[in-house]
Amino acid sequence: MVNAARKSFLNLFKNGERDYYCTLYTTGEGHAPNVSAWSWEALEREATKQARNSNNSQSEKAALIKWSYADSPYCCFGEEYFTNVCQYLNDRPNINVLGGEKWQQELTFRLTAMELAMKKLDEEGLFALNQTRDAICILVEVMPPDEVNIEIALQLNQSSTALQQWLVEADE
Repeated sequence: MVNAARKSFLNLFKNGERDYYCTLYTTGEGHAPNVSAWSWEALEREATKQARNSNNSQSEKAALIKWSYADSPYCCFGEEYFTNVCQYLNDRPNINVLGGEKWQQELTFRLTAMELAMKKLDEEGLFALNQTRDAICILVEVMPPDEVNIEIALQLNQSSTALQQWLVEADE
């Protein structure tokens, strides 16, 4: 998972944009993770584009999509790097047929692996390539949003400025 995420983010960061949000996200069913990210430049482009097709202003549109993994033009970025991760998770117990505590244990295993991957990449300095580390919120997220997202965010980001913005604006 670390290698897949590293390749994905490194490829993304070649664009030289100033990222403020990078996530590995999965579903409540614990599917293989995907990368999503937002940069200030991408937010401006996307908000402008979406505002043209709606009654919202650019700033209103930006506020609506700022922390949305799904609205990002970088959603599923580098998914081709996650083929081995997907195969590995498919070889594990089928989370869809597990029940109760065993289901929760398997989902926790998967989320922990994602969190450890992001932590390792952070320790390598990956998230400070185009911006200061304090300016970016790195996350592991379950979609739809779950309380565990906040717990992991706090562990991965300590007290960064970007984390404080995410906690207020993302309405987790």
